[in-house]
Amino acid sequence: MLPFASIQDAQIAMERPLSYWESVWFHYTADVSDFWLYCLNVIFLFLIFNLAPLPSVVIELFKVQAFQKYKLQPGVFNSPSEVYRCYRTVMYTFLTVVGPLQVLSYPTIKLIGIRTSLPLPSVGEILAQVVVYFLIEDYGNYWIHRWLHSNWAYNKIHHVHHEFTAPISFTAPYAHWAEVLLLGIPSFIGPLVVPGHMVTLWLWIALRQIEAIETHSGYDFPWTPTKLVPFYGGSEYHDYHHFIGGKSQSNFASVFTYCDYIYGTDKGYRYQKNFLEQMQRLKRFGQTDGIKNGSIEEAHKKL
Repeated sequence: MLPFASIQDAQIAMERPLSYWESVWFHYTADVSDFWLYCLNVIFLFLIFNLAPLPSVVIELFKVQAFQKYKLQPGVFNSPSEVYRCYRTVMYTFLTVVGPLQVLSYPTIKLIGIRTSLPLPSVGEILAQVVVYFLIEDYGNYWIHRWLHSNWAYNKIHHVHHEFTAPISFTAPYAHWAEVLLLGIPSFIGPLVVPGHMVTLWLWIALRQIEAIETHSGYDFPWTPTKLVPFYGGSEYHDYHHFIGGKSQSNFASVFTYCDYIYGTDKGYRYQKNFLEQMQRLKRFGQTDGIKNGSIEEAHKKL
């Protein structure tokens, strides 16, 4: 709730006229409590969980031929019943874990200093803070995810998420409730370290979920804007992790690739990617005969 009775009071306090977006913010939030503004996160997440996965899920269910060249695991499709089971579980988890967690975390949000007042942050400030949030979350997520692949944590918790070896967008939040809680922690570390405006927090939570949905889509579309982001992993990077399954000791990072590179947990992925690139080059020259058991050494010999 804003501490100004009118726009004129706000302009006097700020010693300047309100921008267009600040006027809009004043109009819609002047009498709205901070708690309700924060709870809008639940509505935004519900819409994202339901709408963002739809394009790739429709392509998956109807096996749209025009997009099959972008499928990361060609010929492997999830049945409608599997997709429905995934969606139903995700919605149950959202209503019983994600939604309540968002509401119950409000005191923490107030404690760390997320503000709702004027002035609104500049575009530069929002972008800088979101980048920091992504970097911090990615580092924390890497180590938690890596721990989840230990024998105990995988068998007790993480195996649920790996039920889908060929993931679809709905599988991004498909996980054991304990995993949802654990992986949610790094998402709040960034705002704790660098508190921002509620608008920034909304954008951060939304972008993080959309990114997770994109990396679980099962398709590597060349027009995806995230391909412009340096060190970004993307769907092709994370799909390898699901393809290998529970025994995977590669590609743990949620967003970027630098942690896996620094700590040496991308070697299997890079080996396979290099091998496939060699095979594609050989295929163009009709020289794939004699390469057995995925031997990259033989691929080098053929070249």
